[in-house]
Amino acid sequence: MLVCFTVFFGVFLPQEIGVAANGTVTIAENTVNVRNGPSLSYQLVKQVKKGEKFTIIKEEDDWIQIQLAAAKTGWVANWVVTKSTNGTTTTRSSNSKSMTAEANTNQLRVRTGPGTNFRINGYLNKGQAVSVLDENENWLKISAGFGEGWVAREYLDFKNNTNNNSNEENNNKSIGTGIVTDTLNVRNEPSTTGTVIGKLAKGTSVSIYSKKNSWVEIKYSNQSAWVSADYVQIGTQNQQSTNTDGTIGTVTASNLSIRSDSSLNSDIIGSVTKGQKFTILDEKNNWFKIEYKPGKSGWAAGWYFNKDKAISTQLANDSKVTILHNGTNIRKDPSVQSNVLERANEGESFPIKGVNNDWYEITLANGTNGYIAGWLVSTNGTGPGIDKQGAEGYLKYKTIVIDPGHGGIDNGATGAGGTLEKELTLRTAQLLSDKLRAAGANVLLTRSNDSFLPLPSRVRLASVNQSDAFISLHYDSNLDRSVRGMTGYYYHSYQKKLAEYVFNSTNAQTRLKSRGVQSGDYHVIRENQRKAVLMELGYLSNSAEEMTLTSGQFQENAATGLYNGLARYFKEQ
Repeated sequence: MLVCFTVFFGVFLPQEIGVAANGTVTIAENTVNVRNGPSLSYQLVKQVKKGEKFTIIKEEDDWIQIQLAAAKTGWVANWVVTKSTNGTTTTRSSNSKSMTAEANTNQLRVRTGPGTNFRINGYLNKGQAVSVLDENENWLKISAGFGEGWVAREYLDFKNNTNNNSNEENNNKSIGTGIVTDTLNVRNEPSTTGTVIGKLAKGTSVSIYSKKNSWVEIKYSNQSAWVSADYVQIGTQNQQSTNTDGTIGTVTASNLSIRSDSSLNSDIIGSVTKGQKFTILDEKNNWFKIEYKPGKSGWAAGWYFNKDKAISTQLANDSKVTILHNGTNIRKDPSVQSNVLERANEGESFPIKGVNNDWYEITLANGTNGYIAGWLVSTNGTGPGIDKQGAEGYLKYKTIVIDPGHGGIDNGATGAGGTLEKELTLRTAQLLSDKLRAAGANVLLTRSNDSFLPLPSRVRLASVNQSDAFISLHYDSNLDRSVRGMTGYYYHSYQKKLAEYVFNSTNAQTRLKSRGVQSGDYHVIRENQRKAVLMELGYLSNSAEEMTLTSGQFQENAATGLYNGLARYFKEQ
């Protein structure tokens, strides 16, 4: 004991005295993320609150390393703190440019929450400067002239980019797109000796800015980065046109640019305004070709159009819907209040007879007709598409408890590559929390940092707050390292429906192997009198799946799937 105390005081006390001379920081925002490195791309280690004070260890560019505990440090951005040095106080940062970014494309949609399922509340034009307030994996919260909102990270460039002007100009010009064909290392230079700065999951879409030998240049966390060209399928193979059969599209943007080709990098040749209707001549990668003036045609972004879904006479004879989830309701009329005729399972197909608003009228095996919600099915190439409904209306005012599994002295599972389950569950929970709060839900986390909480206390939080749903998040492990996939658990029969909705949506969004929804004897659902589900979101013990689970793309998809599953569950109530 004497030796331990001697070592402790000999090592740590001099450090504290040394760092004290560097001053302190006071957190200036309501909630600030602390990371394990000086960049937004580093992993979140803790969240701190407004008014908390920390000792500065050192500064690097626009980031400050702070002392969190005796043997724990972290990094905060200097634009979200107030720094005090030798009795003087600097409000936020003297280097204010670090908190600004610029839109790198025109007609950039700003949304009310971090995800494409949130409504649009504004637009940014290329070069327009904004203040960055927060971030959520692949989304950044910004402040612009019209207020606050969220934009996709890839469409903002930070103004404190250290590259020279010529490189920056070249890096902003994409020469094509590609699809990642396998889990792929992202490196800081075009060589296998380059430092790995991140990973991309299979199926991720990337913009390509240049090529060098067998490497292609991409943007990763707003920085120039490189990946092996052997694992990127160049996008031209996916740019196949779709026969639109004269579908009518209505413009939803106030002012929409018409371009010479189906790309944001092509020239603007005209514009159209909100409410105008056009026949869609061709469709390519969600871009629509229209005749915007007599004798003049061009391409416009398809996400700024509403397709006319009321024309059922144009349905091809072979138009079918395919069920996405087990237990999907087929109803007598096009309404969630209508009687259920029967239930269908994933993979079953039915001929489309017509379309009624957001519902397909289908022909059942016995020859009778029924209706199915358009957001619960996919269609074949000739079938009309129905967009998913917005979720805000179904989640608003709902009380949802999110339980990030494990924490503190309880690490949970340890991945093949060293990933700690307790850290990954918290990361997923915080992403889901942001989405739900943006939709107006009342969200409670059983833990918001690396702390230990007994299982009864987690359940009690749901009971005391009369929660509408309790979601416990976990990642699995098995001695057999080949085991993979996602599983959903419930204990009481009244929890089964919630478990099915949340699991089916999350599994469909992430495309992991489905291990189904099962009854499980776990304390947080067994002792829970509220509707609850325990989600095992994949196997950390499988090295390939571990890389997928820790990727930003998977985390975004998992949070989106959980969010949509909750929305659909409440929609059906």
